[in-house]
Amino acid sequence: MKKKNFYKEKFNKKIRRFCYAFKKLEKREAGFTYVETVAVIAIGAILTAGSVFSATKLISAAKKTAAKNQIEQYCSALQIYFIDCGRFPTTEQGLSALWEKPVFYPVPEGWDGPYLERKPGKDPWGTDFEYISSQSSVMPSEVPANLPFVLISYGADKIRETKEGGDDIVSWK
Repeated sequence: MKKKNFYKEKFNKKIRRFCYAFKKLEKREAGFTYVETVAVIAIGAILTAGSVFSATKLISAAKKTAAKNQIEQYCSALQIYFIDCGRFPTTEQGLSALWEKPVFYPVPEGWDGPYLERKPGKDPWGTDFEYISSQSSVMPSEVPANLPFVLISYGADKIRETKEGGDDIVSWK
């Protein structure tokens, strides 16, 4: 009987030691270390910064495309205005001539508008589109000859670019 107890005690000791070692191991691996946590946060910050940069580029490209589309829509409406009235609006009449009959000279007789679905709005950056008639003395020098009008959006910087490569969106390009 003593032998049985001896083996039983020895077995129990080994089990206790194993359980103690396992508990110690379990406690140590229960949480994350400070270094692991900082590494995960750093990786998350880098990924977030990259996605914000990409999103900013996409939003900028979308705004440029929206401005180009608006200019094309205004150009189409101006062509229909020309067909009805026999002339394009003056610079003073501007794009509002597409929405309501102009009151400035020359008042068009054949005006049959509105030529747009809604009142002419602002470009995606919150500034008005600039409409310049060919009869105007302020026609930009870089405009090709024989254009009846020019539409310009000054882009994100809202400054008129005089050189090539600016962010202006224009109707002749």
